[in-house]
Amino acid sequence: MGSTPTGGNFMAKTRLPDKEYVWSPELAYAVGLLVTDGCLSNDGRHIIFRSCDIDQIEALRLCLHIQTTIESPRYEVEHGQRVCYRLQIGDVQLYRWLLRIGLFPKKSYTIGPIAVPDEFFRDFLRGHLDGDGMIVTYRDSYNVFKNSAYIYTRLFVRFISASEHHMVWMRSVITRLLQIKGDLSSSRGPKSTVPLWSLKFMKRESIKLLDWIYYDPYIPYLERKRKKAEGALNAIKKINRKPYTKKISTQTTF
Repeated sequence: MGSTPTGGNFMAKTRLPDKEYVWSPELAYAVGLLVTDGCLSNDGRHIIFRSCDIDQIEALRLCLHIQTTIESPRYEVEHGQRVCYRLQIGDVQLYRWLLRIGLFPKKSYTIGPIAVPDEFFRDFLRGHLDGDGMIVTYRDSYNVFKNSAYIYTRLFVRFISASEHHMVWMRSVITRLLQIKGDLSSSRGPKSTVPLWSLKFMKRESIKLLDWIYYDPYIPYLERKRKKAEGALNAIKKINRKPYTKKISTQTTF
């Protein structure tokens, strides 16, 4: 107990003990979302999550088992004048735990590895994909003038981050767990002062990756992205390719 300048007594504020959270598919998915679109404030207690997709906000609340009110939507110029939502979570213990696994304030350009157990890495990766990743699929008919059968379903999966260190770490873990590498590259927009890093997987690797991260119907995910992934995979699997057979001459030479 201490005293105030006027002589009154006050109770010293008790520091909450650190809390160890139990990893689960829900928690790993939430961490993936927070790594992409989340922010730890400098006050040591607030976690802020912004998104123009209300489904992302709801998924995060559900995975973290919180009832925090979503702030009224507003237009944000940085997102192209789209309506965006903001969720602010005041939880000192969760904040400290996120620090311990690799998140920190102002992380965008310098974040590195995240201490996610291998068992839950694909759930983390799915959250990362739902945050700042994309699934792209389209019909390629470029060579149809040669043959009407030359129409292909193209597919690629891309993860994006402003931190090269983070992308290099993600690529190394994916390679170790799934034996696919992807293509790591950077690009710089006309008004950007720093490069944006991309980890891109082409068709064959994307099929393996998507089958891996969408391993169960009851795991957390964004509905629109899972439908896109399943639509692409189903279209590719329905393609009947003509088997290649090499003609062998039966003529015998003496």
